[in-house]
This record gives sequence, C-alpha cells and structure tokens, in this order.
Amino acid sequence: MTLELRKRVFELLASRPDERFKARDIAKWICEQYPLEVAEKLEASASLTNQTQLLNQLVAEIGANRPGWEQRYPELRTTEGVRPRLYYWTAKSEEAEVQEAEQVGKASQSDIEEPRIREHDLYPMLVDFLLSEQGIRAERIDERRSSNSSGSGGNKWLFPDVVGIEDLTAGLNPEVVSAIRESRDQRLRLWSFEVKMLVNRSNARETYFQAVSNSSWANLGYLVAAEIEGVNTLKELRILYAMHGIGLIKLDVSNPAESQILIPARERLDLEWAMCSRLADENKDFKSFMKRVRQFFQTGDL
Repeated sequence: MTLELRKRVFELLASRPDERFKARDIAKWICEQYPLEVAEKLEASASLTNQTQLLNQLVAEIGANRPGWEQRYPELRTTEGVRPRLYYWTAKSEEAEVQEAEQVGKASQSDIEEPRIREHDLYPMLVDFLLSEQGIRAERIDERRSSNSSGSGGNKWLFPDVVGIEDLTAGLNPEVVSAIRESRDQRLRLWSFEVKMLVNRSNARETYFQAVSNSSWANLGYLVAAEIEGVNTLKELRILYAMHGIGLIKLDVSNPAESQILIPARERLDLEWAMCSRLADENKDFKSFMKRVRQFFQTGDL
C-alpha cells in the first residue's frame, strides 16, 4: 500500500476547511490515520530507521511539494513569512479573504462569538515591536484627523498608519553627541509604516504601492502585514522592493516581539521636507509628530 502524500494532505485539509495546520500536524495525522502505509514507507527506506525520522521526512516532503501544490490547486492556501507555515483549504477567493480580513466588527467562531482582530488592533502591537526590538519610538497617524482640504480623494494614499523616530545618537558619548549636533550631521531617521491585516496575491501590488505613496517623505518605509499568504506573494514583493525599496514586516499578533523584518527597507539619506509640510498641513497627528522632530533637533531628547 503506497502512501499517497498529496492525497492524504488534501484529505485532511478538505475535511476541515479554513482550519489551519502546521506541516508537522499534518504529518502526525497521516501517521495516525494510515499506519500501514507509513510502516511500508519506513520499511522501504534505506535512510530512515525510526518513526521520528519518518515524521521529519514527511514534514520535509510536505514543505517541498507546497509550491507546486499551491499553484495547481487554488483551494490550497499557505501562509508566508512565519515558521512554521500554516496550511488550509478554502472555497473563498483571495479577494474575498482580503475583504473578510479587513472587515470591522465581530466574527463568529464555532458557537461562541469572539472579538475579531481588526487592523486598528495591529497598530499598538507594531509600536511595541518597534520600541522593544528596534529602538524606534513610533506613534499612530489617524487619517480621521485630517482636514481633507484637497477634496474627496485628494488625500488618498497620503498618510501612513504609523510613523517612527530613530535616534542615531542613542548610547554615544555625550561629547560625540555634541559634536554631531554642531556638525549638523544626520542625527535621526524617520520611519513610515502602512499596516494591513492580510497581503496575498490579489492585493500585493496595491498594498505595496500604497506603502510607496505613503512613505515617500521618510528615510525608511515599510509594508506591515499580520498575514502573508500565497506561494508567489513574497516573490512579487521582493521584485517590487528591488524597484522601490519599501521593506516588509510580518507582524506576529500573538507575540509582537517575535515579529520579523522579512525585507529590510532601502534607506533614503534625505528626508522629503516638502511632503512632510504637506502632511503636517493636512493632519494634526503628523503636525504633532513634526513637533517632536523639531524638539529632538533642539534638545536631543525624545
């Protein structure tokens, strides 16, 4: 009895749609449900000597076959940018998944209604990650505090969701800091972040170019996502990065400190002060942010 790996993987995922599994969970299920086929595979192998090695081999085979399976079978979804990846089966289109991820409110799970994580819930998680892991003091820019003086659509893709200040003199000897201040060398970096619940193949380009537009003023710009799905999504984002330099952060909603910078942003050495002025004119939060920048230049204190 031959163990048909793809058939067994799809059997589990299709029987429990939208439920997410690690490759190791799938391999364990196969071992439990098809012990005879698994035993035959172990016996036929010259390199595998025990059940643990066989389990690791199944995990590796699932991972190796993932790209081909996902391209051939649109119902299969896998997450990107996390270790381990998650596998699941769904009848929803990628566009519908994006719309569902961006919905505000509550979603029922089983028989109990639990609060659904919203995009706004991601902002404080990102702020915590940036401060604890990157030393960046970040804050929210609320687009609702904008004047909209340019009329309907005039401010589309203008404001980032989160901005940050990085003190490049932190930890330096006070005499060196004073020398830097007198020389007027670069003493800080300004960061810009566009936050999304889900980035997949259907919205990867749109969300990336939104981040490009919103971050045109900053030294460093990032697209931040709670979920990244699709075998070609990261490939597409890396191609766009090569042209535009916007980085990518995978935000871990269960433990923000474990978030990952998957693609480091390419630094612009000069700030675009004219765009900063436009943003400050239009938005009270950004004006307050610029006030913090001015105070840092004056006092060296964040």
